Amino acid sequence: MSSETQLSLFDDDSTFNQRELIPTDAKIAIAPGTYSTITELAQHCDRCHRCPLGDTRTHAVVGRGNLKAPIMVIGEAPGQNEDETGLPFVGRSGQLLEKILASVNLTTEHDVYIANINKCRPPDNRVPTPTEVAACLPYLLEQIRLVDPKIILLTGATAVKGITGDKRGITKIRGQWLEWEGRLCMPIFHPSYLLRNPSKERGAPKWLMWQDIQAVRAKLDEFQNNN
Repeated sequence: MSSETQLSLFDDDSTFNQRELIPTDAKIAIAPGTYSTITELAQHCDRCHRCPLGDTRTHAVVGRGNLKAPIMVIGEAPGQNEDETGLPFVGRSGQLLEKILASVNLTTEHDVYIANINKCRPPDNRVPTPTEVAACLPYLLEQIRLVDPKIILLTGATAVKGITGDKRGITKIRGQWLEWEGRLCMPIFHPSYLLRNPSKERGAPKWLMWQDIQAVRAKLDEFQNNN
């Protein structure tokens, strides 16, 4: 074996060992380009303890949908159903989200990939802390890079703040197009909020969501027609 081959093998092993350390400590950065596939990222999330939520989860909840989808939906964090199944948005909120998407002929099979700001369920479904968001955000940024969506839908204030840093309430900015890192983002109501506000009257949250999802469909059609 040549010295060059030996050096190459040593380098590969060192890189592997470094990558093995990534999930264990939030002080160890996850640089852009760390992961080559969502599967590789998910394997690290399953072993991650960058924040205390890793100690109480059943499953890390990474994502579901088309890995090359033009639209990415980002929620807050897993709930009980998601923690048990390892899939995001599978409870009542997820069922409503699917109906909202289907109303404008969008599906997770072809058009949409779904993820969350945090991959592990916070106790009692509380809002993730800034420390927990910061520890998990690099995984989400890698997901966005790998899926490469044209449009990102930010469901609720935690998702908006986590990605864009915008601290305004969701009622003030929902339905507005925001540009972030060269991508179009739209803040929308979280489906759980719509479940708590079932009225469909003009101006009600569900009515506003209908306006927003139609705007998203129109923007996607515009992208596709221009390609």
